[in-house]
Amino acid sequence: MNAEIIVPISVFAMVIGIVYMGVRHKERMNLIRSGVSATSLETKGNILGSLKWGMIFIGIGLGIIAGKIIATSTSMEEEAAFFSMICLFGGIALMIFYIIANRIKGKDKTENNQ
Repeated sequence: MNAEIIVPISVFAMVIGIVYMGVRHKERMNLIRSGVSATSLETKGNILGSLKWGMIFIGIGLGIIAGKIIATSTSMEEEAAFFSMICLFGGIALMIFYIIANRIKGKDKTENNQ
């Protein structure tokens, strides 16, 4: 990529990050002033969200590898091979995530009922 594109994008992202952090700080300070305990402000990691993003990135990586293999071993165009394999493996990763998430939520429901 050219520096003419990277520099404005990074400056824009930095401004968005600074504004977000400033708004978040003001919000937390107002909550503390109103008497909300600081322990309620702690964020807990979302295990399923991390699993989803991890599986998507693994699917995209596998799609890139499969796209390269298909592009070199067949007469398929490289762009079509990469795009189709990334979409295919990303979709498969999301379907597997859905199955895993339902099993985890099912276990949580049965544990809470006992």
